[in-house]
Amino acid sequence: MDDFDLYQFKQSHYNEKARWALDHKRLPHTRHSLLPGPHKFTVTRLSGQAQVPVLRHGRRVIAGSARIIDYLEQLVPEPSLYPHDANELARARKIQDWFDDEVGPAVRCAAFGELMDDPSYFARIFTNDRSSATRAIYRALLPVTQAVMKRDLGITPDAMEPARATVRTALDRVAEDSRATGYLVGNAFSVADLTAAALLMPAVQPPEGPTYPEPRSAVVDRWTGRWVDHPGAAWVRAIYSRHRGESAEVGA
Repeated sequence: MDDFDLYQFKQSHYNEKARWALDHKRLPHTRHSLLPGPHKFTVTRLSGQAQVPVLRHGRRVIAGSARIIDYLEQLVPEPSLYPHDANELARARKIQDWFDDEVGPAVRCAAFGELMDDPSYFARIFTNDRSSATRAIYRALLPVTQAVMKRDLGITPDAMEPARATVRTALDRVAEDSRATGYLVGNAFSVADLTAAALLMPAVQPPEGPTYPEPRSAVVDRWTGRWVDHPGAAWVRAIYSRHRGESAEVGA
């Protein structure tokens, strides 16, 4: 089988969703971590669009976490993320679509909107494992990067409270819908659980996922403290604990 290459942001929840699928399938892969802003030069040349995650598998290039999961399901059906029952599969896909289209953007808007209040720490989130020269350059360019991100992601003062309300609605939903079995669809882990847990990850910060660098800024405590005691946050932590598993990254 050809090698898998994942082009990603380490801290992004959509990228975490793709990583989790590759790890769940136990597919060895190489991760290419990019910096927001400069990433566009690499990703556009590779895929013809400017968003990550992007998966390259031989001559195939797949952009977007949902498309990546669909591709992996066809390529390596087991262990499956798609329920075998047709009705359950339709429900799982609907949940994935809602989280992808509504919840993921809201989490990103709300999280970045708060974390940008500490520019130095915001830069550290993306450059913590980079050279001192890269950190210095990225920090110097951060005002431009943040302005572009705010424009592209719709981060405005008026957008913040509706975004937080969507995050809370999503936490309410996973707490309620998982009440019977612990899972969102049926009685087994599926793409619905993976998507919901991954896209809520930035608000919950389960230890098995990517975490904000230490020492943490007060803006992190302000952001994550909003949700720490919510039953939906407890569900995210439980799903991560039970199902995140070991990394299949080459060299990890």
